[in-house]
Amino acid sequence: MASSKEYLDYVLELLRETRDITYKKMMGEFMLYKGNVLFGGIYDNRFLIKKTETLLNSGLKEQIPYPSAKPMLLVDSEDPDEIKELVMMVVKDLYK
Repeated sequence: MASSKEYLDYVLELLRETRDITYKKMMGEFMLYKGNVLFGGIYDNRFLIKKTETLLNSGLKEQIPYPSAKPMLLVDSEDPDEIKELVMMVVKDLYK
């Protein structure tokens, strides 16, 4: 199932406190970037971020974005500040 543009708009609104967010549509889904760092995406209308060392004990639930993919973490918060903090931690881990 492809993700909807409406759900993308919803997630982008949740990311409003996080600067420099862009997206690319790919095979019916949306890849999310902060600057040039791919940190997550929208898969089947689920907002998922990459599973990094800093977030191992975050309490976020693991989800498989698509068959044969590595597990990612489901963002189920609606707090833009909390989401910004999660994104910044992921990007910092990925940028190392």
